Amino acid sequence: MFLNRILGSTVGIRTSTVLVICLLLLLLLPFLASLLGDPFLVDIASRILIYALVAVSLDLILGYGGMVSFGHGAFFGLGAYVVGILTHHSYEGTAITFLPGDWEGTTQAFIQWPLAMAVSGLLALMIGALSLRTSGVYFIMITLAFAQMLYFFMISIPTYGGEDGLNIWERSKIPLLDLYDSETFYYTCLVLLLLCLWGCKRLVKSRFGMVLQGCRQNEIRMKALGYPIYRYKLTAFVISGMIAGLAGALSANHTEFVGPGLMHWTRSGEIMVMVILGGMGSLFGAVLGSASLLMMEEVLSGLTEHWMVFLGPILVLVVLFARKGLYGLLIGKGADNG
Repeated sequence: MFLNRILGSTVGIRTSTVLVICLLLLLLLPFLASLLGDPFLVDIASRILIYALVAVSLDLILGYGGMVSFGHGAFFGLGAYVVGILTHHSYEGTAITFLPGDWEGTTQAFIQWPLAMAVSGLLALMIGALSLRTSGVYFIMITLAFAQMLYFFMISIPTYGGEDGLNIWERSKIPLLDLYDSETFYYTCLVLLLLCLWGCKRLVKSRFGMVLQGCRQNEIRMKALGYPIYRYKLTAFVISGMIAGLAGALSANHTEFVGPGLMHWTRSGEIMVMVILGGMGSLFGAVLGSASLLMMEEVLSGLTEHWMVFLGPILVLVVLFARKGLYGLLIGKGADNG
């Protein structure tokens, strides 16, 4: 017992140290990029933070709830399209014709981003209400099918670019902030990611999170104990979709472009790889996984166009020798979920 306490204390100190170091690196990254004379690093880091946000949203239902969603790109892409469509109509000065009334576009972030979350959450509610009545491979295929349906639906709308996508001529506007400035946008993404991590951490440590993890471990037992597991899982699914929608809104501002490719099943697979690479069931692991995958993509794609040939064996080694992902390797075995 005494030895377990010592080992637990050591792991806790190591985890805290790693998290503090990573947080300091994130806070100081723009200054380090300026010292290195490579401001493009800030744009790469912003992309990593955005994908970290959507990876955390998937880890909430995959790592803690055991829900293998292969359609998470749908919520990510829909959040981006909400921003793109509102900006498009604001720039053109036209009304949004598919909505009743004279709805006009806007570039205000405090309207665009919550609306992106709300629309993505509503889609997650509809998809989750149907798909959560199944389990296993059937759940995977239903979420995949819904995402592909939305992908082909966006391709069929020429008003918003169809297969070619839609250019965004203005970034979202926040009072007193200039999101065209790369450092300002980076810190905006960082603050939103930290708030999301804090909220999700509180959620998984709450009674709600304990029930959700119980559903992952033994759903039949949780039913026998009287918990309405369908409602718990559906709520988690909707929260996950809303966070992914926020990430999509940030992605639309970052690239100043939205396209149906954001909703394709390959994008959902890429997000899932980030979660598995970092370590399922560890919120910070999702951040680490997204950073690792995107940095490997950036480095390897600069060496060869067949960079995925090298990425594949790396992922196989991680799955074989690091069952808890890169986060588990970093903080050691037996660590609590981050």
